[in-house]
Amino acid sequence: MKEASWADCLESNSATKVSRDSSRASSLVETAEERIGLVSDVNERNCNFVLEDYYTSVLEFLQALVALDGYKIINHVCLGYYLRDILKRLDLYLIFDDLRYKRNSLTYYGKRMDFETAKASIEKCKRLIRELKLLVEKAK
Repeated sequence: MKEASWADCLESNSATKVSRDSSRASSLVETAEERIGLVSDVNERNCNFVLEDYYTSVLEFLQALVALDGYKIINHVCLGYYLRDILKRLDLYLIFDDLRYKRNSLTYYGKRMDFETAKASIEKCKRLIRELKLLVEKAK
């Protein structure tokens, strides 16, 4: 089943209700922050790799957020629907979905981004991370 909403994610078991897991959330946040701390300056040679690291950190913050809310989500699409349908943050969903598409193009189809597109995407990741940090803090 291809999910088109949070309800579809629950129905297909791509998202399941579990016990709230504060320790998992804390560990994910710590890992995300360490990863971001290791990222070097962005240049034309490394921009796609830097984007992958930032995107992975976005995922870790999202997984921390859903762990605090008592969910386990097994795919990126449903993480997006969590933002859109549960948190009612269409703004964040649109950013995340755009980043997800670009990262999938890079990872699964070998479509490298030009430097300017990668830099803009990294900035979107940074914005998303700032917003997700606030949501995680609020959920604690």
